[in-house]
Amino acid sequence: MKQEEIIAHIRDVKDFPVEGIVFKDITTVLSNPEYLKWMKDEIANLYRAYGITKVVGIESRGFILAPAVAMELGAGFVPIRKPGKLPAETIEVSYAKEYGVDTIQIHADALNEDDVVLLHDDLLATGGSMAAALELVKKFNVKKVYINFIIELEFLNGRKVFGDDVEVSSLLRC
Repeated sequence: MKQEEIIAHIRDVKDFPVEGIVFKDITTVLSNPEYLKWMKDEIANLYRAYGITKVVGIESRGFILAPAVAMELGAGFVPIRKPGKLPAETIEVSYAKEYGVDTIQIHADALNEDDVVLLHDDLLATGGSMAAALELVKKFNVKKVYINFIIELEFLNGRKVFGDDVEVSSLLRC
């Protein structure tokens, strides 16, 4: 399947969620079963030999493929959510994003030092939310962390916020 074909089906929504932002809407891609399967399979194939024990998805669009990838890898799924959404004890990090400040949380017992983690989200823009998620995961002293996105907006140089100690991959680059 040609990546350009999938990229052509991503819808741009101007001034969402705030004026000046061009939101990359992947619902137009997700509604196509061939594209959805391709994305799930490609991510799983990228990490099949890495010994992933947990796939961590970031609210909310990171929840779309992360559980399916986890199942393909024989790993567990762990959500990172906004405050007030997780029922047990949490740890949190606040961060600046393109249009404000946000906070994310993870259950305090979600990971351990034996875990090999794949952090997944739909889009890499400036990298703020994933950098915060990486900070949360590193608090557990896990064995290794990998980062994956469906789409990377290369012109925003979001990769620069991650250290050299983490491998970052993206299926599609715009």
